[in-house]
Amino acid sequence: MKLNEYRKKRQFGVTPEPRGAGDAQKKRNGSLIYAIQKHMASHLHYDLRLEWRGVLLSWAIPKGPSLDPAVKRLAMQTEDHPIEYSHFEGVIPAGQYGAGTVMLWDRGTWQPESADVDASLREGETKFTLQGKKLQGSWVLVRTPGFGKNPSRSTWLLIKHRDEYASTKDVTEEEPRSVVSRRLLADIARDEGGDIERASQGDPAGQGRNATSAKAVSGRVARRRRPS
Repeated sequence: MKLNEYRKKRQFGVTPEPRGAGDAQKKRNGSLIYAIQKHMASHLHYDLRLEWRGVLLSWAIPKGPSLDPAVKRLAMQTEDHPIEYSHFEGVIPAGQYGAGTVMLWDRGTWQPESADVDASLREGETKFTLQGKKLQGSWVLVRTPGFGKNPSRSTWLLIKHRDEYASTKDVTEEEPRSVVSRRLLADIARDEGGDIERASQGDPAGQGRNATSAKAVSGRVARRRRPS
């Protein structure tokens, strides 16, 4: 079962994350889901999700995506997630795997640029086009050597191709809010019973407005920057 590893790590009576209805559910219109979740766990990172064969293939990107083709971003492949995860935004409780605040940072669809996606994944070079609200155009994931033999735990680089959507704009700094709720991480933590001060460390300085508590605003949050 493709979701065994995902399910083994989670207590679904405790975490609000979806268990997943099952593997290999067929889409109605043939479009493939793309999503990125901004996740303030032990460290801030961005989780890239690409739907394929009934699950979401997943990579954790510590510094988030870059629109600059000259910048290569580390992307650590993680366990497959259920399709329903592409809608998840909320707080994973303390003591649970991945505990912290999760934002749905971008969402849309993707199209493979390779005729054989499975072969491109095996060979370690997958080209694709994103149609998201924040990320668009052509991208590539390239597997790097030297991080073990388990393909589900391999290390890749995420690189933007040169096209009309390429830019030197820092999209993670300039567009820090949720694509669905327009909330910052601190807003999500406040609304859903999470650690507001911890979550606010993943928000750009000066973006908090009334999202954080007075304690979080005064002092520590102003001095901290998002982890890289």
